[in-house]
Amino acid sequence: MTAAPDDVAAYVASRRALVEDALESCLPPSPQCPPVLRQAMHYSLTAGGKRVRPVLCLAGAEAVGAPVDVALPTACALELIHTYSLIHDDLPAMDDDSLRRGRATLHVVAGEGMAILAGDGLLTEAFRVLASQPGADATRVLRTVAVVAEAAGALGMVGGQAVDLATVTPEPSGRLSPALDAAGLATMHAMKTGALIRAAAVSGAIIGGGSEAQIAAIGTAAREFGLAFQIVDDILDIEGDAASIGKTPGKDAAAGKPTYPALYGIAASRRMASECLRHAEAALDEAGLADSWLLGLGRWIVDRTN
Repeated sequence: MTAAPDDVAAYVASRRALVEDALESCLPPSPQCPPVLRQAMHYSLTAGGKRVRPVLCLAGAEAVGAPVDVALPTACALELIHTYSLIHDDLPAMDDDSLRRGRATLHVVAGEGMAILAGDGLLTEAFRVLASQPGADATRVLRTVAVVAEAAGALGMVGGQAVDLATVTPEPSGRLSPALDAAGLATMHAMKTGALIRAAAVSGAIIGGGSEAQIAAIGTAAREFGLAFQIVDDILDIEGDAASIGKTPGKDAAAGKPTYPALYGIAASRRMASECLRHAEAALDEAGLADSWLLGLGRWIVDRTN
């Protein structure tokens, strides 16, 4: 099945609405949680966004025949982790950005210290949500926690961010780390961006009770989606504007960061993103999952303008 763009958009909107409705309940209650901290967490978590990771999680579960509500806690946990990463990524010690999701970044509004704590709180609450799923199969929950933790930590997102930071931050000697070549760029983004995107779809398939063959195929496809997402993100940093992408454009180029357009050019980068979709389709087709919403979501990722 090749879903029409309007159908995919409707699917994304419906699944995003489910996530939006559930996210509020994932935050710790006041006054047990200091109101100033909860407000900071709430500010960033409810700022909108594409909700790519939770939507992929729900689609992964549905692809293996599970009802959408089975994966909703996992989907919300992934968004908590993603939001924490954005808060920390925007800090002056990292990317030093003042705009995210179309509004002032959290450290601008609440201060750097509170932004750090809000990010820490969101990350920790994510694993509480993952581990606290009444009625869920315990083995599946445990496996999901392991998959998400690996993707979010030093072997995934945090490790990739460390490599990224090292390319633009001088060492104590005053020298920068060597510029990344094509292989290094691919590895960095597979960790920084791709790992959590892959984990989103895979965790949905796991908690949904998918077979090992289905989980593996979804993992392969989602890895391709993660690469495509980053390629498009790099292109939008050049071609987008703040109103459409919701963050400051041109930051990567100004910081001298390695990007796909810088290494390959925009036209070749677009071809690479399309090639990712072909690889994803082949993996899903082999596992009998070509009729799921996953491939349509891959096209949504590649065709996005924000």
